[in-house]
Amino acid sequence: MASKAEAKKQFEDVFPELVEELLAHLRSINMPSEAIEWYEKNLMHNTMGGKLNRGLSVVDTYQILTGGKPLDRETYKRAALLGWCVELLQAFFLVADDIMDQSKTRRGQPCWYLVPGVGNIAINDSFMLESAIFFLLKKHFRQESYYVDLLELFHDVTFQTELGQLLDLITADEHVVDLSKFSLQKHSFIVIYKTAFYSFYLPVALAMYMAGISDEKDLKQAHDVLIPLGEYFQVQDDFLDCYGDPAVTGKIGTDILDNKCGWLINKALQTASPEQRKVLDENYGRKDSACEARVKAVFDELNVKGDYEAYEEKIVEKLRKDISSVDESRGFKGQVLDAFLGKIYKRQK
Repeated sequence: MASKAEAKKQFEDVFPELVEELLAHLRSINMPSEAIEWYEKNLMHNTMGGKLNRGLSVVDTYQILTGGKPLDRETYKRAALLGWCVELLQAFFLVADDIMDQSKTRRGQPCWYLVPGVGNIAINDSFMLESAIFFLLKKHFRQESYYVDLLELFHDVTFQTELGQLLDLITADEHVVDLSKFSLQKHSFIVIYKTAFYSFYLPVALAMYMAGISDEKDLKQAHDVLIPLGEYFQVQDDFLDCYGDPAVTGKIGTDILDNKCGWLINKALQTASPEQRKVLDENYGRKDSACEARVKAVFDELNVKGDYEAYEEKIVEKLRKDISSVDESRGFKGQVLDAFLGKIYKRQK
């Protein structure tokens, strides 16, 4: 079994080949060289450098579904290509998201729109990252019976993610704090649509189509575990933003300062007394560490940490029960879902 680092390196080694296919197309239509160089920089700066968990999940899932044996080079490259399409989708979202949020850094380097000379060209660059997906799918999968399924999956998940982003943007404006707009129901919709579909369901569904295990019943089995699992992952993220150890997580949490519609604030709003609610209204979403400390003090008074721990145990118990009752008669494997749960249960970063 390849180590985690070896698996990541093997996956990363496929990307330059895909970039070359895209650039070769631009050369074939006589695109001027400065534009070709620009596209290459866009692809490399925005797609490489992350953890690549989503892309690697496609390969891992395909391997589990096909019996766990090592894949030959050609099969590996096709599974990895689908994985890189997920990473390109993520890159498209992040470039646009950073402009909307006016973020400064991403993966330890300046956001693409802040790279000297880029600016608003980044808007078109984000579209070009998305278009790369459909160029690669057409080139490599057009002859497959499941080609239209792949296209529909990417289009559906993109729309779902954009719906989640819309609700997030209009609910939690960084400059206009209004906690009356927040609710756990909205939080659930945002995280399911903005994160769970493309981060959890998409990689598995892609691998299922490629493996020929794509009965509607099996796609539903995957969906019915992976969507709540993706929601749990995001609730964990919200918890770690406030209570995680920055030495372990690698980042200092800013959700309270940034007026994020997170799980903790929504949980606190459910049980806060009028006095505590006043403190939250006056201090949440303010770019001030003293205000942040007052919000955290209310969180502690309400024991939202205990609420989170109870939520975690309850959701994990349900997910384990659902995974244990997966019907494997058509070739789908509960092990796929177990692998995801194993990676995130009790994670510290």
